[in-house]
Amino acid sequence: MGCAKNEVDSEHMTARLVEAGYEVVDDPETADVVIVNTCTFIQAATEESIDAILEVAGYDSISSGSAHLVVAGCMPARYGDDLADELTEASCFVPCSKEDSIVTIVDDVLGIERDDYSSLDIPGYKLKRSGLSAYVKISDGCDRFCAYCTIPYIRGRYHSFPEDEITAEVRGLVEAGAREIVLIAQDTGRWGQDFAEPSTLANLMGNLAEQFPETWFRVMYIQPEGVTDGLIEVVATHDNICSYFDIPLQHSNREILRSMNRKGDGDEFLALIEKIRQRIPEATLRTTLIAGYPGESDEQFEELCEFIEDADLDYIGVFAYSREEGTRAYKLDGQIDEDEKLARTQRLRDLADDVCAPRIAGRLGQEMDVLVCGVEEDGQLFGRAMCQAPDVDGVTYVHDCQVGEIVRVVIDDVLLYEMEGSIVR
Repeated sequence: MGCAKNEVDSEHMTARLVEAGYEVVDDPETADVVIVNTCTFIQAATEESIDAILEVAGYDSISSGSAHLVVAGCMPARYGDDLADELTEASCFVPCSKEDSIVTIVDDVLGIERDDYSSLDIPGYKLKRSGLSAYVKISDGCDRFCAYCTIPYIRGRYHSFPEDEITAEVRGLVEAGAREIVLIAQDTGRWGQDFAEPSTLANLMGNLAEQFPETWFRVMYIQPEGVTDGLIEVVATHDNICSYFDIPLQHSNREILRSMNRKGDGDEFLALIEKIRQRIPEATLRTTLIAGYPGESDEQFEELCEFIEDADLDYIGVFAYSREEGTRAYKLDGQIDEDEKLARTQRLRDLADDVCAPRIAGRLGQEMDVLVCGVEEDGQLFGRAMCQAPDVDGVTYVHDCQVGEIVRVVIDDVLLYEMEGSIVR
């Protein structure tokens, strides 16, 4: 369940289990153990995870006791021992911090004894599941403690993964067929700052781009402070690094941002956007915004609307504020009515479409490379250009090529966020 970071965690657990001799089956109702890797970032995600858990608990094999349900990930990390009282159908709970021990945990559930566990702690790069695009986590945890966010309480304090481990995982995925690597974390821009000998995200990306020159690299979730001059420069000077900046701003009003325990304001963000576009005119910029944060006045909301009109962004994700127990924002005065939050959210989404659609339409006639990713049910080939991140930005439809190729196309049609291209002959 949940985000790409959870997807990577699931892949790593799968790799360890397969290496230990377990077989992954297509039909979960035939499994001896079903693991639900949960998300609980916001209430809607928690509810979705609970629905998945209860669905699995309803399998005949689980209800009869002939198979076992294991609940992993963010829910056990956030709610701890309280889950055992509420979800009695589960055989055990595995918080994020214990996922590396998944083989030992599943062995215990099934009553399997092993003499040697040392070979089971395998690095994630041995996973050979890779598709054409693969996510690689470069750190975990977060030290920001944004007032609305549960991540530090779920994932713990920020810690960067060593560059040699990241490189090894990338190498394994490239060897398995990945054509694009997407670097992810809760806060990618901070990578390397916590080392005894500090490094930077710019250094990491530059080194990876040079070691794997035929592979696309993309980075997501860069907080505004992480978009340094060095990072902009390394993106500008490497053809295989996507000129793509995913910068979650969350709001533009200074007072709201300070209430969120975040830095910056609309003017600073506009200056950052201008700096990126001056150095990389073709850069693609994405952000996320929160509507209906506690205390957001009509005037502050209008300021956010004006910011969207001025910011010249390519993609904007908008989310209604979710009131989460255990966060500082949960207790703030000025909680906004649900209907008003949804109305503000919809207005921002409509405004985002009005602003972003012309930028997408401006790509008509441009030539760009497209990674051909798959085939629709009707036989239509689709892929993604460097300006389209996986899962969030739409796709580019192509013809007369094969899945796995990177082809040069000219964009000859757009429909909101989708594009269609013809092969350049």
